[in-house]
Amino acid sequence: MKTIIDFTSLTDSKEWHTITDVVMGGVSKSNFEVLTDHIGVFSGHVSLDNNGGFAMVKHKTTLHCKNYTTICITLKGDGKAYQFRIKENTETKHWFIAPFTTNGEWQTIDIKLNSMYAMYRGNEVNIPNFNGDSIHEIAFLIGNKKAEDFKLELKNITLK
Repeated sequence: MKTIIDFTSLTDSKEWHTITDVVMGGVSKSNFEVLTDHIGVFSGHVSLDNNGGFAMVKHKTTLHCKNYTTICITLKGDGKAYQFRIKENTETKHWFIAPFTTNGEWQTIDIKLNSMYAMYRGNEVNIPNFNGDSIHEIAFLIGNKKAEDFKLELKNITLK
């Protein structure tokens, strides 16, 4: 097992960047912060106004995953559905995604890398599932086609 992120440094929050539907005229709001107890918190409000409806937080990285098959995320959500996203190349427009639903308790989500499929702007892309040797960007997205507040707490992300 290899730890990717464990939020042990408060400066980790500067390495995460939020993006919302504001980029296309929406009015959703989001925030990311690392708390003193080593928890990363992605929170905010998704609005459907002005054809909006999503919030995302992303982090650039360089992860060599050739010898790993699974990403494990320890998190606590609010019972809502989210997507975990990866890019093998920051220049590509598509993401490889894995939807997951939180249960309101601390849980570990295991995602097989080769089960992650390509999406671009909400549409599936007709290319093979992820089979890369490295990951250069990771993200979490909420976009459930409804106006809602959200809060996703992240404890750590590992490869196994």
